[in-house]
Amino acid sequence: MKLLTAIIKPFKLDDVRDALSEIGVQGLTVTEVKGFGRQKGHTELYRGAEYVVDFLPKVKVEVALKDDMVDRAIEAITKAANTGKIGDGKIFVYELEQVIRIRTGESGADAL
Repeated sequence: MKLLTAIIKPFKLDDVRDALSEIGVQGLTVTEVKGFGRQKGHTELYRGAEYVVDFLPKVKVEVALKDDMVDRAIEAITKAANTGKIGDGKIFVYELEQVIRIRTGESGADAL
């Protein structure tokens, strides 16, 4: 089992959710986050004063998957979140040691 964490632009969330649903992903967790990478933030003008926005708004999407679905999920997220511009985001893949469904007590891949 794997945990996919994708950091994407907020306006791409619906596209990513739809793409994951199409390949059979049943659930995901979304968190609003802030961060920066190579783009290093930007400056904005507010009421005549210039200030630096170091952290840009992003969305973190987390999906727990069986091993055989990981490559399809990565491809779906990559296609749906891509704008071709800096700041499109990243996908991280982690090994999941154990998953337990609280309601039924199911564990492992059955809990997904």
